[in-house]
Amino acid sequence: MTRPAPATVPTPDFYHYRWIPLSTASIDGDFVKLTWGDGSSLSAYSWWLRESIVADGATDPTTREGTIDPADFDDSLSITGVQLNAAGALLVGFSDGFAGTLHPGWLHHVATGRHRPEAVIPAAAIWTAEQLAAPPTFDGAAVLAGDGDELLSFLEAMVIHGLARLSDVPARLSEPGNREIEGLVAVTDLIGVRRDTNFGPVWSVKAEISGDFENSTANTGLRLGPHADLPTREIPPGFQFLHCVANTVGGGWSRMTDGAALVAHLEAEEPDTYDALTSLDWVFFNRSRDHDHRWVGPMIDHGAPGSPLTIRAFYPVRGFPAMDPDDIPRAYRAAKRFHQLGADPRFQIGYPFRPGDLVGFDNRRMLHGRDAFDPGGGTRHLRGTYVDHDEVYSRIRVLARAHTPNSQEVGP
Repeated sequence: MTRPAPATVPTPDFYHYRWIPLSTASIDGDFVKLTWGDGSSLSAYSWWLRESIVADGATDPTTREGTIDPADFDDSLSITGVQLNAAGALLVGFSDGFAGTLHPGWLHHVATGRHRPEAVIPAAAIWTAEQLAAPPTFDGAAVLAGDGDELLSFLEAMVIHGLARLSDVPARLSEPGNREIEGLVAVTDLIGVRRDTNFGPVWSVKAEISGDFENSTANTGLRLGPHADLPTREIPPGFQFLHCVANTVGGGWSRMTDGAALVAHLEAEEPDTYDALTSLDWVFFNRSRDHDHRWVGPMIDHGAPGSPLTIRAFYPVRGFPAMDPDDIPRAYRAAKRFHQLGADPRFQIGYPFRPGDLVGFDNRRMLHGRDAFDPGGGTRHLRGTYVDHDEVYSRIRVLARAHTPNSQEVGP
């Protein structure tokens, strides 16, 4: 087996890992036991090591994706030898004649759990109105100018608190070649792929019930109680972004409630209501002339183990009880209580939308709404879009690796 220098050991991804030499490596049956000087350890299975080596016949050097169909593994495949090279990399030989080297820093990031989806994503911190009076606010101009640290801070706050705000995002800005782009589009282009829906990839909220706007009570001056968008979908959009292009009306303040705080309160203090909200299903459907999206689920939807909380609470599209008739009265009472708490000053905050404000929030966790306003008293125009959780989390990981001091990994 060869003894490559650290710089020549590729990893099965496109990141450059800090070189952390291994201290020991020994065969233990079908596993290799690895240790590092900081006390970290890893028990690595033979087949996993075989498919993780970047070389023809394992992980493809170009795509960095695995090429071994599990059906092709030989049941007798075993490790015939392990050793550490002079720089502390792991060299492994296998019974099929294959041999290769693995980066000790990459193995270390697995040993310390930094390969897990949640490893770099900040934990949510639930809040009440006493704890968070307004959305955490960041410099939109700096984000648009390419400040990755400011974008990372905005996205991390959005994940931690469920919402965050950028200030001074213009309605439109110029790009090279004199091409104009919406401010909302420019910001979300820095994050990831926007999610298209029946409202389009980018949509307006205006008090105009005609033509393109004849599809939602959002396009009226009516008060909107606390809700989460598109509970009519199997997987509702992850994050929503609303950009204030113009606002000269009186009223219409935006309202936000941390749905995770409501869920925690109900589970601890009102268990009967919590049980009804988590176990009794409703049919949600959108009343659109051109679309008919429907989904059945409870208002507080915990999904499968490991799934994020999904709140299905938009009364304009909650259509039919899907439960035993005996349960319908308590389901309605539970829905009433949920929406009462959603608008309770203990849990809900309010703020005006000023031109240039761009608020991002977790659509599956947060309850958003607005006060009523008079459409004849001026202009109120918001532009909105959705970006799924996956896109936001991906951008956080890339930005964290590139911009966080002392990170274990650095950017590609």
